[in-house]
Amino acid sequence: MELDWILLPRPQRIARADGVQRATVARMTPAVAIDPAAVATPEGYRLLLAPERTEIVAHDRAGAFYGTQTLAQIRRQVGPAGEIQCAVIEDWPDFRHRGFMLDVSRCRVPKMVTLLVLVDRLAEWKVNELQLYTEHTFAYVDHQEVWADASPFIPGELEWLDHYCSERMIELVPNQNSFGHLERWLRLPRYRPLAEAPEGFVDPWGEFRPGPFSLCPIDPAAIEFLRGLYDELLPNFASRRFNVGCDETFDLGQGRSRAACAERGKGRVYLDFLRAVEREVARRGRTMLFWGDVILHHPELIPELPAGIVALDWGYEADHPFADEAARFAAAGVPFYVCPGTSSWNAIAGRTANARANLARAAAAGLAHGAVGYLVTDWGDNGHWQSAAVSMLGVAYGAAMAWAGDANRDLDLPPALDLHAFHDPARVLGRVAEGLGNVYQAGLPLVRNASVLAELLIHPARGINERSFAGLTTGGLEEARAAIDAAVARLPLARPAAAAGMRFAAEEFRLAAALLRHATALGAARLEAARAGAPQGEIAAIDAATRRTLAAELEPLVAEYRRLWLASSREGGLAESAGRIEQLLERYCK
Repeated sequence: MELDWILLPRPQRIARADGVQRATVARMTPAVAIDPAAVATPEGYRLLLAPERTEIVAHDRAGAFYGTQTLAQIRRQVGPAGEIQCAVIEDWPDFRHRGFMLDVSRCRVPKMVTLLVLVDRLAEWKVNELQLYTEHTFAYVDHQEVWADASPFIPGELEWLDHYCSERMIELVPNQNSFGHLERWLRLPRYRPLAEAPEGFVDPWGEFRPGPFSLCPIDPAAIEFLRGLYDELLPNFASRRFNVGCDETFDLGQGRSRAACAERGKGRVYLDFLRAVEREVARRGRTMLFWGDVILHHPELIPELPAGIVALDWGYEADHPFADEAARFAAAGVPFYVCPGTSSWNAIAGRTANARANLARAAAAGLAHGAVGYLVTDWGDNGHWQSAAVSMLGVAYGAAMAWAGDANRDLDLPPALDLHAFHDPARVLGRVAEGLGNVYQAGLPLVRNASVLAELLIHPARGINERSFAGLTTGGLEEARAAIDAAVARLPLARPAAAAGMRFAAEEFRLAAALLRHATALGAARLEAARAGAPQGEIAAIDAATRRTLAAELEPLVAEYRRLWLASSREGGLAESAGRIEQLLERYCK
C-alpha cells in the first residue's frame, strides 16, 4: 500500500524506498530516540519504515510523540496484517502554536467524554493547543446566578482536562471574554451597573439591540470585577498564557464612555482598557492573548500595545485579508496568530468550499508574515445548531494546514476523514460531510458568515426581500434540495465506529440534511406568499394548509435535535438552542 492521502496531516516530506520493499505492520514497534542534532526543528521527527525495523528520531519529546501518532495512522490504514512501501518520513510543523478553539458559551457545553475524545483526535492530528471559549460557562463561586442553568465546567473538571491534555502534548489555554460579549452577565441586575450601554445600542449593521453587551471601559469597577474572575479561573490551568477576548465591542462609545471616546478617541479608550486588563494578566504570571479586530480599526495604535501581548487575527470568509492584517502586526513587532474558522456555524451543515479557502489563506499569510500561531475556531452563534460531526471537516483541514500547509493544501479530505475521524470503513461519511457542506452554494445566494438556508430557519421574522435573502429563487431552492439529496444518498451505508466518538455522526448528518430540506420548503412557501401579495413573504401569509405541513415536518426534527444534543452535550443551554427552532414551530401554528 502507498503512503498518499492516508495521513492527516500529510507529512512535510516522504522519501520512498526504491524497488518493491515492504514493511510489515506487525513488526512496527519503533525504536525511539531524541537527538536535536539529527532533527533540527522543534517538534520535528524522522520516521524510518524498513523491512526489519521501524525507527523514530525526534528533536524533542513532542516530536517523538508526533512520530508515534503518524505511525498509528499508518497502522490504521494498513490493518494488522498489511504491508506498506518502505519509506523515510521527515516531518516538522509550520507553526509553533497549532490550536483549536471550541465555543462552549453559545448554549452547547460538551460532556467531558466528548472533550476527551476530541483531545485524543487533536493530538493525533498534531494540534498542540486547545481553548474553550468562555463567557459564563465556568462555575464561578460568587456568580451562581449567571451560570445556574448552563451546565458549566467546575474547577475539578478543568484541572483533570488540563492534565489529560498535557499528557498528549496539548496546552489547555484558559479563555474568558473580558470586554464585549458579556450580555449574559450584564443583563442581570447585579452586573448591569458595569455595562457600557445598559439600555441597548446600535450594532455595526444599523440594527438596534436592546440590553447591554460590553463592560464600561472607564469604570474602575469593571477591572475589579475581572480580577475576581481571573483569580478563580486561572489556578485551574498550568498554561502561562490566557485569552481575554476583548473582541467586537460594538457598543463602545454609545453609552457611559461616550464623552471619553469623543475626547480621546474610541481607539485610545479601548487601548487604555486593554492595557489595564493586561496588567492584571501579567500580575498573575501569564501572557495575554486577545482578539485583534478592534485594534486593527486603529492601526496607528498597534505599536502601543503592551510588550509581549499576542494578537489573534481572525476572519472567517474565503477572501478575508489575512495578509494585510498580519503585515500590520508584524511591522509593529507584535506577535500574532492567524485565526480562521470551520465555517460550520450559522450554516447547519457547514460551508466546505469557504472553509478550505479561509483556512488555507490564513496559513499562507501566517507563514509569510511570521505568525507564532494558527488557531482554528468553531463558534456557536445563534444556538450552536451544528454538530461535532459537521465541524470535523474544518477542524481536520485546519490541523493539516497548521502543520504543513504546502503538503496539505490539496488534501483529499473525505477519505482521510473516513479513516481518521469518522472511522467509517464504508467510506461514506467523508463525502457526506463534504457534499452537505457545499449545499450552501447550490443555486443559492451567498451571504457572509452564514448560509441562506440556515438564515431562513434562524431568522424567520426577517423579510424575504431583506439582505439575507436577496436573490433567493424557487429554482435555486429546488437545486439546493437536489444537492442535499445527492449528498446523503449513500448515508444509509455508513458504518462509523462507536468507539471512535463518532457513534452518532450518521444521525447528525441525517438531521442536518432534514433541517436543510425543511429550509428549502420554507423558502419556497415564503416566495409563494410574496408572489401572492405579501411583500416580505411573512410566515403568517403562507396558506394554512402549507403551514400545517411545515409544522408536521419540523416537529419530529426538534425531538431528534434534543436527543442528539444530549448524546454529546450537557443539558444546560438545550432549552435555549432548541427553543430557537420551536419559535419557528409557533409561527407555523399561529
